[in-house]
Amino acid sequence: MNSSRTIHFRPHHFLCTLGFQGKGYSIPFVKNFQNIVEQLNADPDSLIQVTKGLDQICGSCPNKKENNSCDKQTKIERLDKAHQTILGLEENQIISWKEAKRLIKEKMSIEDFHAACEGCEWKVYGVCETALKKLNVV
Repeated sequence: MNSSRTIHFRPHHFLCTLGFQGKGYSIPFVKNFQNIVEQLNADPDSLIQVTKGLDQICGSCPNKKENNSCDKQTKIERLDKAHQTILGLEENQIISWKEAKRLIKEKMSIEDFHAACEGCEWKVYGVCETALKKLNVV
């Protein structure tokens, strides 16, 4: 596996990436996230390593603190734990974007999504739920 191509994701960012619509916390955040989404969509065999803590999506987030944590750390850790459990992800696991989408389709239900993403400020916009329905998740 070519580690220079490997993208690092917190567990909840798999679903965020699936639903990404070009909106975010700041212009640098959106540009960074858009680049990641474009890479994954251009090459579904791109590798993603599950990580605990800040990842490449967090890199340009204005909620990132100097000590490599997040202003919303408690909420983010809860989101990560819920997604990690539902998707059966292990820390440091490496999977392709194609495999990640298969896991989401097979293991995430709309009911699980609503429970796992409770408290996420992006949930109200419906983009993740819409992306799940496009994958035929029920």
